[in-house]
Amino acid sequence: MKKVLLILLFISSLFANNDFLNPEDAFAATVEKKSNGVEFNLVLDKSIYIYDEFLKVYIVDLSGKETDITKELNIKKPVNYHEFVVHFDGMKLLVPNELIKSKVGTSDYKLIFEYQGCSKKGLCYSPMDLTYESKPTASIIKSETKQSQVQVEPIVVNETDTITETLKSGSIFLVLATFFGFGLLLALTPCIFPMIPILSSIIVQHSNKDGGKMSASKGFMLSLIYVLSMSIAYTVAGVLAGLFGANIQAMLQNTFVIVGFSAVFVALAFSMFGYYELALPASWQTALNKTSNDEEKKHSGVLGIAIMGFLSALIVGPCVAPPLAGALVYIGQTGDAVLGGLALFVMSIGMGMPLLAIGMGAGKYMPKPGGWMMVVSKVFGVVMLAVAIWMLDRIVPTIVTIVLVIALLMGSAFYLIKNGNKFGKIVALVLMISAMVFVKLSVDDANSKKLPFQYVKTVQELNLIVAHSKKPIMIDFWATWCISCIEFDKITFKDKEVIEELSKYTLLKVDVTDNTDADKELMKKFNLFGPPAMIFYKDGKEEKSKRMIGFKNPQQFLKIVK
Repeated sequence: MKKVLLILLFISSLFANNDFLNPEDAFAATVEKKSNGVEFNLVLDKSIYIYDEFLKVYIVDLSGKETDITKELNIKKPVNYHEFVVHFDGMKLLVPNELIKSKVGTSDYKLIFEYQGCSKKGLCYSPMDLTYESKPTASIIKSETKQSQVQVEPIVVNETDTITETLKSGSIFLVLATFFGFGLLLALTPCIFPMIPILSSIIVQHSNKDGGKMSASKGFMLSLIYVLSMSIAYTVAGVLAGLFGANIQAMLQNTFVIVGFSAVFVALAFSMFGYYELALPASWQTALNKTSNDEEKKHSGVLGIAIMGFLSALIVGPCVAPPLAGALVYIGQTGDAVLGGLALFVMSIGMGMPLLAIGMGAGKYMPKPGGWMMVVSKVFGVVMLAVAIWMLDRIVPTIVTIVLVIALLMGSAFYLIKNGNKFGKIVALVLMISAMVFVKLSVDDANSKKLPFQYVKTVQELNLIVAHSKKPIMIDFWATWCISCIEFDKITFKDKEVIEELSKYTLLKVDVTDNTDADKELMKKFNLFGPPAMIFYKDGKEEKSKRMIGFKNPQQFLKIVK
């Protein structure tokens, strides 16, 4: 992914004008005494912004006492940019006569307007100030830098910021091509894997209905319906999340939804085992046949596949990764749901490319009808039960998941011993060994060394820890339903070098599984839309360049942290 980002930055640099403005051209500042007060006017070049936190106005009396009056002024609302709070397009700032009189009476005074800004091209300017003196005989207007030279500093941002900026500054064709590439990369992650057996089972079911006949074109069409529905789900959920700051996927991870969807997979499994056939009521089928028998056959199951694709995307889809988070931040900051939504849709199509390939391959290489069809149906029935257990793992204790997995493996093994041929009995032996290995790994994992995370539930609690911690801080935003979060726990946080490096940190964990108001407030504080996310603090300030969105393996993690 980093290579893709570097390529993007290189391409954009070919078309960019990297000539930096001198301070006078970047910041055109004037001051004027008006009938109702003193007005500062700051005009910024379109490539320049100033930081809200460094925007200060002081009034100085005859004794030299400075009083900060910034919060008493009517300042336009700032915006978020690269996770900083900034102002674009300059501003007019009036210091009213009434406020001046309340601070210094009728005495002479001096007003100091301080500001500091940067260029989008990567140049940060030294702090500057503009001064106004009230003495008629010595009224002066001056603009000077507090340091004689401009400091050139590259702005170090994280992946999410870079992707957000790509959306803001890139051409629409470059943006869509980039997000399609991101989708292809996400397709290689474990997040997309649960969709493979779901789609495969759909193809097998339709093949059984057609007597084992499945052309490449029909397999592709079934997959296309599934992928398009999945893409629409991501787009709708993403746009809503970006506009309203809500993690739609998190809302669907409550106990009732997960249990209900797991039950659907169990029902599908027993249907594949041959206990019953899932179909519309006979009266409904008769009515449909009367309307258009040919059309009904032609489009048989299309709606069901579309619904399955839509729900699968929301329930078993990936956790937040940098491209998804970047698109959500862009939508949230700009309100441009059209480009953000298109980017998410194209990214989802990229994620679905392996699924389309599976559909075409199943149609092209599907063998002739025979007894193998029943075997394949039962295999996918077991896979459906495995998906149901995988989903329940998000809400049930670990011991329950272990028992269910062992029961599934051993039950399948005993069935093959009783009903299978020689090959089936070999598979049964493999399943029994797998069950024992699973038990061993579960015990080892339970006894392994775990990082000493301290759970944080509110913003106030977090601020208190940040203020008093003598060590750097890492905050892990985590959820039970987040696949990439589990990857962090099982892979990255088990690495010895990672454990050693993190021993230097105060480790905090924010569990957003339930998506409570307190969880939403914590995510809003960091402009997050979902887990996993790693936030780093040092000396009470966030180290924004270390922020991580999405899974990082031990090598990637250490490279960023170190």
